[in-house]
Amino acid sequence: MRFRARQFQYEFPGRVLLMGVVNVTPDSFSDGGEFYTAERAIAHAGQLIAEGADIIDIGGESTRPGAAPVPEAEELRRILPVIEKLAPKLAIPISIDTMKPRVAYAAVTAGASIINDVAANRNDEEMRRVVAESGAGYVLMHMKGVPATMQNQPSYHDVVGEVNEFFGSQLSRLGLAGVKEEQVVLDVGFGFGKRSVDNFQLLASLAAFKKWGRPLLLGVSRKSFLGQTPGSPPKERFPASLAGACWAVEHGAAIIRTHDVAATRQALELTQLLMQREKDGEPI
Repeated sequence: MRFRARQFQYEFPGRVLLMGVVNVTPDSFSDGGEFYTAERAIAHAGQLIAEGADIIDIGGESTRPGAAPVPEAEELRRILPVIEKLAPKLAIPISIDTMKPRVAYAAVTAGASIINDVAANRNDEEMRRVVAESGAGYVLMHMKGVPATMQNQPSYHDVVGEVNEFFGSQLSRLGLAGVKEEQVVLDVGFGFGKRSVDNFQLLASLAAFKKWGRPLLLGVSRKSFLGQTPGSPPKERFPASLAGACWAVEHGAAIIRTHDVAATRQALELTQLLMQREKDGEPI
């Protein structure tokens, strides 16, 4: 299958792509604002590319559970200097992690090629128009509710069925808005309006989402449901994040969103090597 994001094009199955995370926020759950300034964010993006990132995902608004919304002007102030400096220098796509159509439009105008939309559950058409008109790649992510309240007792009768129903509905809406199928990547939205049991069910059932013929993006990096003890620091969840990424690739994921690019790249290269040897009937 093909994924096209403006001038960038990828064919799957193939080498798994790594999306390196750059949070230009003071309150990210994963790095606590470590890269909040534009200068630090740009330097961090360079480090992730050197470690093997295939996509740089830039976000100016935290979407951790309970996070308060950031005004549009402030989000633009955070992300635009980073994108404007990076875009002319990079030979890989920049992704903008945003829920706001006008921020997405400004980011794409500044040089971003992918819109990573955690609020794809919206009813209005503005974001879909931005995607259709720009030709940007689009990460269609499932979320129940909004970040500020999404973890207030979420519940599902059949989480896999509900997420699949959501994908079917939103893919139809995107098509009607003029978005081409090859622009879309699917993300089940680990931790976005889900209990731990829901997250593990989704992780165990990734093959159920292949029915749409679209690449799957996995984003479990440092997520709280991976911690063995409640409230464990995000960086202590790194080994479980690696295990989740390797499992996901074995079961069809094409893109892994991660804070830890170098180690994830090494782990996934071995995973894909072993998968290929098994496919070819060679001893492992």
